Amino acid sequence: MATGTLSDYQNKRIHFIGIGGCSMSGLAQILASRGFEVTGSDVRESAFTEQLKKRDIPYYIGHDEKHVHGAGMVVYSAAIKPYNPEYAYAAAHDIPMLERSKLLGLLSGEYDSVVCIAGCHGKTTITSMLALIMQGTEEDATVHVGGMVEFLEGGVKLGNGNAFITEACEYVRSFLTLHPSHILVNNIDDDHLDCYRDIDDIFNTFVEFIQKQDENGILMLNASDELAMRLKNHAKGRVITYNQPDESDWYLDNVMFDELGCGAGDVIHKGKNLTTVKLTVPGLHNLKNALAAIAFANEVFGANVKKAAAAMKDYKLAGRRFELIGERNGVRMFHDYAHHPSEIAACLEAAKLVPHKKLWAIFQCNSYTRARTLLDKYATCFHDADEVLMPDIYPGRDTDTQGIHSLDVVAAINKCSYNCLYIPTFEEIKEYLHKNWTPGDIVITLGSGDVNRQQMIFLRD
Repeated sequence: MATGTLSDYQNKRIHFIGIGGCSMSGLAQILASRGFEVTGSDVRESAFTEQLKKRDIPYYIGHDEKHVHGAGMVVYSAAIKPYNPEYAYAAAHDIPMLERSKLLGLLSGEYDSVVCIAGCHGKTTITSMLALIMQGTEEDATVHVGGMVEFLEGGVKLGNGNAFITEACEYVRSFLTLHPSHILVNNIDDDHLDCYRDIDDIFNTFVEFIQKQDENGILMLNASDELAMRLKNHAKGRVITYNQPDESDWYLDNVMFDELGCGAGDVIHKGKNLTTVKLTVPGLHNLKNALAAIAFANEVFGANVKKAAAAMKDYKLAGRRFELIGERNGVRMFHDYAHHPSEIAACLEAAKLVPHKKLWAIFQCNSYTRARTLLDKYATCFHDADEVLMPDIYPGRDTDTQGIHSLDVVAAINKCSYNCLYIPTFEEIKEYLHKNWTPGDIVITLGSGDVNRQQMIFLRD
């Protein structure tokens, strides 16, 4: 494994295995902008490799050990297995190796101010909203986002300032590599139970994370999330709260939605109405995310609240977040990355606000572990959909079915809302939809597996 600091590799080539991923591509671009020689490889082109082309960062399609020859360090993502030829060659020849999250941690140590957005849901949206607010300001922060953000043309913004804004992901405890100055925690939920024992294990890891914070930093907590608020008892920095009307430091008042389900509300700070924020994306959860970004920008960077709120009128959701995919026969099709029951419920609540005749939800459960551990919660999160279609479970990182099947999830949902049908394949789902949908319906596919690619089938004959 690689040791030392990034400066030890300043005159050595750093090779990224899996460079086409969002985070890996962003990290490669940041290092290249700081003068490092960077190369990479991946199995296919992607929107993120397009950004590498624009920045003249060389990469290969396909994995081959020769790509690693002469590298001073190899960076690999969690998706890369030891039998990958590049990984295997680097390990066999004692080339220093670094997992992606550890590189992110090393990189965060290079900045004076590290601003972390954490939580089991909403990280990408809040981080990209914060990036939009800070766009063009004198801080000129570097930003690392875990998704495709339209105005960034990718998942990274290369800055020359001393601030680093990043998502802080709890999966496999990767955020513990970071060096946080300021932290926002949007929520704590029972996700990633393939790598956590239970919700207490998740909460305790968040405690460990916030205790890495600078003592003079800000810890911003979502006051409407019970577990997030429990972190207050373990805080080292100054605690600021948001999202609980009349109780938290920041909250929304006079919330309303337009005919497309897009929200607006007054931004209240310590009882004073500072401005109004209006979004052009649907859903109450997105309006609350906007409040978090506005408040955090003001508290950490001193951003003008009115200007921050005004920036939100230009906000578009990151890729795979209520993304309009296309239209066929008068039926609009959306996709959302939502895969945890809390995310699904919020997404469908937003979808219900969009004008439609019938709301179809196609849910691809990603991993047998999620299906098994969250079965009771999946049962209750689809009530806003008129009809739910579920194909076979996408295995994700799992190698064992754990005795769970899509039929078990369908049965659980039907005990609560009686609206779910098991259809094993996407081709069969397409046939069912084409026979039963009508103009004015909307279809939203849900999941973090390959459902976003599979759904293109629905637009074809």
